[in-house]
Formats: sequence, C-alpha cells, structure tokens
Amino acid sequence: MTPRRRRLVWVLAIMAGVGLASALALRAFRQNVTFYFDPSKVAAGLVKPGEGFRLGGMVEKGSLVRTPGTLDVRFVVTDFKHSVPVRYAKVLPDLFREGAGVVAHGHMDRNGVFIADDVLAKHDANYMPPPLERTLQRTVASGGTAGAQAAAALADATRTSGAAVGVH
Repeated sequence: MTPRRRRLVWVLAIMAGVGLASALALRAFRQNVTFYFDPSKVAAGLVKPGEGFRLGGMVEKGSLVRTPGTLDVRFVVTDFKHSVPVRYAKVLPDLFREGAGVVAHGHMDRNGVFIADDVLAKHDANYMPPPLERTLQRTVASGGTAGAQAAAALADATRTSGAAVGVH
C-alpha cells in the first residue's frame, strides 16, 4: 500500500469514528431530553405512545376521581381547547386541586391516557409554567368559550406570587 492510500485509509477511519461517536452522543442526548407538550399538541398526534414527556395544563374542574383504598387517582388536564385524561398512582402534592395549573411527567399509553410518574402542582395562584401561559394566551386571543376560560385561568394566576412544588 502506498503512503497516499495509507493516509486515505486513516482519514476515512477517523471520519467514521467521529461520525459514530457523534451518532451515539446524539442518541444519548435524545433519550435524556424531556419535551413539554400541552393537550392540543397531544391531540395533534405529536406524541408517540410510550414516549416520555411533560404534560402541562389546568386540572379540569369536576374531573378528579380517587379510587377508594388506593393511591390511584384520575383527572383531566386541559388547555381549554383539548383535554387529556391522566392516571397517577402516588401521593398528590398538598396544593393539587381542580382548576389549578399542573405539570405531569410520564407517557401516553395505547388507550390515550397519560400515565404520570410525577406531578407538580403550583404553589399558589401565581405560578404557571411559561409554555402553559403562552398556550393560554393564544387561547384567549382565539376568543369563544375556551378563550373566556383561559382568560379566567390567567387572571387567577396573576393574583399572588409563588413557585412550583413537586412530589416524586
């Protein structure tokens, strides 16, 4: 093998190694990233069953159902345009309530139910995740009944200050 071919083989081997290392790093990064989706994005089909993500929205009033004798609880998260049913089997944060903002970590099952691993509830009436606030502002701008509900939720969120409280 001539010196020129030897150099070419080395350059190609190095490029292949760098490409493989880059592909592995990107794959690991993708597995460790948790995306945030609101119910409208979930309804649009942007989430695959089993894929982990954060679901944010308001807990729909009248949707909280507890299973007697267990920690299992079901509720619905809404952005006032679409709703997603949620199932959670751990202790809810003390400040969790209907009509309040919530962010849940978990995945969708094949039946369209979000299985939550963690639930974060707002500390008081002011805390709202920024992506949820942007979604609600877009809903208010669209008007109608959903816009009025979103406007009420945003008004409720601007009364006092606060921070998120989580339960793991």
